[in-house]
Amino acid sequence: MKSRFLVPTLSTVVMLVILVNLGLWQVRRLHWKEGVLADIARAEAAPAIPLPRAPATFEKVRVSGKFLGVVALYGAEVRETPHGPDMGGQLLQVLLPDTGPPILVARGWIPDAALAAFAEPAEPVRVEGFVRPAARPGWFTPRDDAAKLRFYTLDPARIGAALGLKQVAPFILVALGSTPPGGVPEPAHNLPRPPNDHLSYALTWFGLAAVLLVIYAIWLRRSMRQ
Repeated sequence: MKSRFLVPTLSTVVMLVILVNLGLWQVRRLHWKEGVLADIARAEAAPAIPLPRAPATFEKVRVSGKFLGVVALYGAEVRETPHGPDMGGQLLQVLLPDTGPPILVARGWIPDAALAAFAEPAEPVRVEGFVRPAARPGWFTPRDDAAKLRFYTLDPARIGAALGLKQVAPFILVALGSTPPGGVPEPAHNLPRPPNDHLSYALTWFGLAAVLLVIYAIWLRRSMRQ
């Protein structure tokens, strides 16, 4: 191979390998995400079961206990209310179950001003919801503000420690149900479904690889004529 073809050819091969591998990685991610979505669909269709000692992710469970006056907010989101747009977050409240360690329950969205109304012990209740595993902060996740009782990462151990709990269940229970007459908290009505864009990403990488091959073929053909 002539020296003038060597560098462009090697560069094309390296870029082609990178693009194809990125496409294959997205295909693997696609299969993984489809499995996650299938698990969510099965969990949503299944009836709630008594909370087991080691519940599975997204498992729909029910648990009886008593809400303590230990509350916090997760996230920050503006929603329309009867009084206009209002800043709020997901109400996190500690449930003391009949057996087992305290559980952090995400009861649903409330405006910031309503948080104090839940800082009182409540009557015994039965909560139905799905199990959400502990999360880790991402690169762009805001820092938790324990002083203002606002958290941005659902890490029960970290949140529990900030709220003065010596022990807490290693998961979050996201309450399911209908909106109460007062409008808050507004619980989840179904299980969350993460977006599944991996097929489009894979096609993008494979498409770029194909374009690269076409460009190289055109360049090679013209170069060989010279």
